[in-house]
Amino acid sequence: MKIATYNVNGINGRLPVLLKWLEESKPDIVCLQELKAPNEKFPIEAIQKAGYHAIWKGQKSWNGVAILSKKHEIVEVQNHLPGDDDDIQSRYIEAIINKTVICCLYLPNGNPYPGEKFEYKLKWIKRLKRRANQLIKMDLPAILIGDFNIIPTEKDVYKPEKWKDDALFRTEVRKAFLDLQKRGWIDSLRIIHPEKEIFTFWDYMYHSFDRNAGMRLDHILLSPYLSGKLKDAGVDVSVRSWEKTSDHAPVWIKLKE
Repeated sequence: MKIATYNVNGINGRLPVLLKWLEESKPDIVCLQELKAPNEKFPIEAIQKAGYHAIWKGQKSWNGVAILSKKHEIVEVQNHLPGDDDDIQSRYIEAIINKTVICCLYLPNGNPYPGEKFEYKLKWIKRLKRRANQLIKMDLPAILIGDFNIIPTEKDVYKPEKWKDDALFRTEVRKAFLDLQKRGWIDSLRIIHPEKEIFTFWDYMYHSFDRNAGMRLDHILLSPYLSGKLKDAGVDVSVRSWEKTSDHAPVWIKLKE
């Protein structure tokens, strides 16, 4: 089974790119972030024509998450990260697909640091960790997948010394990512490629992609239940070079059925 995540940076503006990638990559399950569209503007007809079922939670102009499935039914669990009923940002959707819990997330960026946006990011992470711990205790197949807006280590970013006071690379958020791993969550890309330089995002400015001045923000974390099923993982870097593409590239894993 092939499972992927892709921050599309505007699903309607990037729809041709998304559909082309779906046709070429043929993932079984896809998590999307940054739809930047309200619920009624989600292009469900085009997604269905491409062969996918979908659930989504949109938001006008900002945020938005979706889960697509090619073969299996999607049973929605929740479309809001528990812990703050006043949080109206569309950043989380959770479903069961083929007996696996899929937690699609778009974690807050948090910049500028310091400030309210960074504090919101830290609170959001605490809520995510609570849900992640619940899933660990239930001892079931589960995946935390999406744009975490966290650069885990120095080898995950071009010139790390420039990012020490950025909300993506602050000690607090890197520690939170490490805490998830200590609880048993498996960083699938790093298990398959422990030393390789891996980036999933390249800014549109400063010819960042041409210089490979990127960072790794998009992650697929597996619960311990799935530890023996990981076969492969990678990044479809070439998609970042396509015309009118997102500033992120799709990330994928393959699991044993």
